[in-house]
Amino acid sequence: MTKVDLEKRPADVSSMFDRVSRKYDLTNDVLTAGIAPYWRARTRQAIDPRPGQRVLDVACGTGTVSRILADHGAEVTGLDFSKGMIEEGIRRHGDHPNIAFQQGDATDLPFEDGSFDVTTVSFGIRNVQRPEKALAEMLRVTRPGGRIVVCEFSRPTNAVIGWGYDTYMNVAMPGIVKLVSSDPEAYDYLFKSIQDWPDQRTFASWLREAGYEQVAHRNLAYGIVALHRGVKPIPTTAQESN
Repeated sequence: MTKVDLEKRPADVSSMFDRVSRKYDLTNDVLTAGIAPYWRARTRQAIDPRPGQRVLDVACGTGTVSRILADHGAEVTGLDFSKGMIEEGIRRHGDHPNIAFQQGDATDLPFEDGSFDVTTVSFGIRNVQRPEKALAEMLRVTRPGGRIVVCEFSRPTNAVIGWGYDTYMNVAMPGIVKLVSSDPEAYDYLFKSIQDWPDQRTFASWLREAGYEQVAHRNLAYGIVALHRGVKPIPTTAQESN
């Protein structure tokens, strides 16, 4: 069994998520003490899905967020690099008329420019080997004036909360994972990827460098998670003529 490290080699990451796909959502709900649905609800509110809206859910996993958005009328394409995750998503939500699942690479999206009104990724961007490239690709496939919404683990803004969070991650979580996960070693990587991930300001700078405007974020659970937003600029008449 290949062990994933922070090099995040695509084949290794894909294989890891294939292995954990069946119990992935259950494990996450247990590890987050039931807070994960709240984070998904806040993501939905930020996207504000509505009938006819075209949404690309990158690193969609088993399609949990895709389903929430589709239930509110959006036309959702769920994309993931892991074949196992896509198969699980199809098994659970494949009969939904507003969801289409597709296997693909976040750094080389198989869509035309300006195909979507909103692109989103929940707890998946940190598993991409080149996240800045993925953000640039998400910008490319978004229509001018369209938006990006990213929900991802981040850095606690309160020192006491940060200490408690680190203690939970390093002491309690490994034991819980052994009880509920089909692949405890995978979660060793996932813990390290959270701890290695940059803070809110750094990720916001990546969004600006990719080309997004009106970049902002909202901390959830004292910064344990951050909800990032940005807008793709609408070209001026001069820019369109060049």
